[in-house]
Amino acid sequence: MKRGFCYLLLACCLMMSRNIASAQKKAGQYVLVIHGGAGTILKKNMSPEMEEAYKVSLKRALEKGYGVLQSGGSSLDAVEATVRVLEDDSLFNAGKGAVFTHDGRNELDAAIMNGKTRAAGAVAGVTVIKNPVSAARAVMEKSEHVMMIGPGAEKFAKEAGLEIVDPSYFRTESRWKGLQKALKEDSLAAAKSNAYTNPGKFGIINKDNKFGTVGAVALDKQGNLAAATSTGGMTNKKYGRVGDSPIIGAGTYANNNTVAVSCTGWGEYYIRNVVAYDLSALMEYKGLSVQDAGKTVIKKVGDMGGDGGLIALDKNGNMAMPFNTEGMYRGAVTKDGKIEIYIYK
Repeated sequence: MKRGFCYLLLACCLMMSRNIASAQKKAGQYVLVIHGGAGTILKKNMSPEMEEAYKVSLKRALEKGYGVLQSGGSSLDAVEATVRVLEDDSLFNAGKGAVFTHDGRNELDAAIMNGKTRAAGAVAGVTVIKNPVSAARAVMEKSEHVMMIGPGAEKFAKEAGLEIVDPSYFRTESRWKGLQKALKEDSLAAAKSNAYTNPGKFGIINKDNKFGTVGAVALDKQGNLAAATSTGGMTNKKYGRVGDSPIIGAGTYANNNTVAVSCTGWGEYYIRNVVAYDLSALMEYKGLSVQDAGKTVIKKVGDMGGDGGLIALDKNGNMAMPFNTEGMYRGAVTKDGKIEIYIYK
């Protein structure tokens, strides 16, 4: 009887160890995670053709970055290459697909960060740089600064040999129509709420159609993390507004000791909550997992009235994709090349 019990106990222990090993094998397998923006993304409003177009684009970006990592390239090279693919795709609010400001301009922001050295670079309010993420990397590697803005950033990018385009390159008809819609809706909402004569208010925010960002986080074969984020900002924005994307610690952050993070959503709330760094700090100082830390910071954003999401990849290859909106364009690829793509909740 005692021997039979021992055999049963041994069998249970072996089964538990197999389950633990299986769970460990499943965890920590991700090397690249991307997002293409969060918001009111509902399946009922998405045609099959448009849904497929987004999936194809996300897959193309993941394949590009994965190819860099597989060939032994750095996580920095991977996130830059991945984000460039998304910047060149008019489906996303970055680069070619950037939204319009109130004055009918396309103003672009981007940031990149090296988790190994914590070097970082960013550009904001640029209008003629084809790939702002590459300009951000040039700021990081070819200057003593972290952020450059406007004409100065554009002059630097040109001197650094980056591709400069006419502002008309960024114009797309769908984004122009989006501006006209926002102008009309905001004008009606402002008149109704008397926003323009109420001190402290600078306009109405329509969360459903204004936000969008692209980003990537990667872990390379050398164990180094990197993050990159790029955006066209907010539809109908005024006064030279800059969101969280190019602000290190708010919308973009990478630290080899913890995690790489790229955010998307209502930027003002991400800045106020220092979301990307807060996620890292929760992991470093409180020992939270990347999943729990991600949920915690997004809850903070939501509790303040903001919305959006983020992607995060920790130093062990565990990833998180929390968001509090109806959907977020997102995807990931594992060490063995398995691609996962999601859009809705």
